[in-house]
Amino acid sequence: MDIRIKICGLTENQGLRAAIAAGADLAGFVFAHDSPRFLAPADAARLFDPVRGRIASVAVLVDPVDEWVHAVVETFCPDWLQVHGHESPARLAELKARFGIPVIKGLGIGTASDLAGTKVFHGIADLLLLDAKPPNGMSRPGGHGTIFDWTQIAGYTGPTPFLLAGGLRADNAGAAIALAGQVKGFAGLDVSSGVERAPGLKDPSAIAAFVSAARAAAGALQP
Repeated sequence: MDIRIKICGLTENQGLRAAIAAGADLAGFVFAHDSPRFLAPADAARLFDPVRGRIASVAVLVDPVDEWVHAVVETFCPDWLQVHGHESPARLAELKARFGIPVIKGLGIGTASDLAGTKVFHGIADLLLLDAKPPNGMSRPGGHGTIFDWTQIAGYTGPTPFLLAGGLRADNAGAAIALAGQVKGFAGLDVSSGVERAPGLKDPSAIAAFVSAARAAAGALQP
């Protein structure tokens, strides 16, 4: 099975180079100011420009105003936009129309009703990211290393492909793929804190182990 692997929350060259060397498909850069993985657009561009074309870039934003999206797009030139806040389907459509970049919509999943709520984004989002809801009291929507009940995604029947996220590590990537790989629409995994030695500082060996485990598990799935 062919899957995409996204290494998110990259902030420094060692982690980015490790993601490329391991064969990851997507490199995520966070432009939400309250995140410990935040990068200014100019800093992200300086980091990514030397390897542009070797891996696709994702600009991760949370409830962004148009001026901030414009600054990120103009300076960083991402291949994908990912919005991970309370954006409505109409807001997603606005962003796609204005910036002409494919959009990933991040959604927190805690219950079956949350999964049902993905339906409103079909036909608008190019890719969904099904993530764990943040722990109580946490304002940031992702990057907490929290796992949700993955068995819930068995009920996903939408036409939009999705990435699975939340608490992923090398030692559970295989289990995640074995389960999610049975669901039509499963497109890959997104990892951030599970390959870090500290928030925003990636561990190259953990990245290599994660990608290797995910590829092996995907390759073992029956076509």
